[in-house]
Amino acid sequence: MNLMTLVIILLASLSATLLIVLFYYHGKTSKLQTLLEQERKQHTEKLSFLEETKHQLKNEFQNLAHNILEDKSKRFTEQNKNNLEGMLNPLREQIKDFEKKVHDVYEKESRDRLSLTQEIMQLKMLNQQMSVDAVKLTSALKGENKTQGIWGEMILERVLEKSGLVKDREYTVQVHLQNDEGKHYQPDVLIHLPENKEIIIDAKVSLNAYERYCSSENEQDKKIAIDAHLLSLKNHIKLLSEKDYHKLLDIKTLDFVLMFVPIEPALTIAMQHDIELFNDALSRNIVMVTPTTLLATLRTIENIWRFEYQNRHAQQIAAKAGDMYDKLVAFVEDLDDLGKKLQSCILTYDKSYNKLRTGKGNIIKRAEDLKVLGIKNSKHLTVEAEEEYEV
Repeated sequence: MNLMTLVIILLASLSATLLIVLFYYHGKTSKLQTLLEQERKQHTEKLSFLEETKHQLKNEFQNLAHNILEDKSKRFTEQNKNNLEGMLNPLREQIKDFEKKVHDVYEKESRDRLSLTQEIMQLKMLNQQMSVDAVKLTSALKGENKTQGIWGEMILERVLEKSGLVKDREYTVQVHLQNDEGKHYQPDVLIHLPENKEIIIDAKVSLNAYERYCSSENEQDKKIAIDAHLLSLKNHIKLLSEKDYHKLLDIKTLDFVLMFVPIEPALTIAMQHDIELFNDALSRNIVMVTPTTLLATLRTIENIWRFEYQNRHAQQIAAKAGDMYDKLVAFVEDLDDLGKKLQSCILTYDKSYNKLRTGKGNIIKRAEDLKVLGIKNSKHLTVEAEEEYEV
């Protein structure tokens, strides 16, 4: 074998070897390209799934945030409603109670006005009977001025009991008083009025001359008795006028005094014989009253006190209503301020959410970019995403 043949054989062998190597690497390259295409396809699917997951998470987070805000707003509205009802219900109940009291008072006042005339007529009839009995009693008590005074005070006490006034609240009996000179007085009854005013009632009237008038058999004796009766009344009027009760210390009496005559005919017969008797007494700031006229006066005072008590309650309710209204205004102002703060919180939330997920260059997108670059992490946004990235 010559050298040329040997070279040819070597070249043929090298060619075969080269062909084998080329064939081998060609098959390997095709396989690698196929694997690369599969990896690229999987990577594209993963990116698509991740992008879809991102949108889904965004929508879920927005819905969750919206539901949370809606639930908080609903709870806040219900709580505010409950708080308002808690504040306004007591005021509503007080107003209803006040309306009911006013309605009841007006109904009772109407009934009282209707029954007042009947009561006065009944009292008049009773007084006439009492007058007859009083004449007999006066005859039996002739000359006993002290006992007679006690009886007059007893009649006055009965009239006070029928007036509706309360003892030791709207009136007081046997009060010890003194004037600026230190002189002591003891009025029979002190009637209290609103604004710390008082009316004095005096019941110490002598009826001896009237008893003689009623028991006299001839006109001459009657004339003498009635003149004595008039003189007794005038002397008592003068005595009361000189006491100057309106100058007493520690009380604010009105300028006049009520002189109580327990037997109505005793005053009537006196005024029939002297028509100026009442005016003369009035000029001395003395008002003569009988059980009938005194009862009408005391009923009027009782009505004044009733309206005074009603006005006091109305003022209390008005004061409480004013305080409640001030509290309501302050609460509304607080709600307005809270609403502004909630709007500010929502605006801050939107800005934060934009930085986190939706804005350009948001944090989640940058984190996902780092994750693609191969950072190590132990937690994922969702379970699905975590399973997707496990190899």
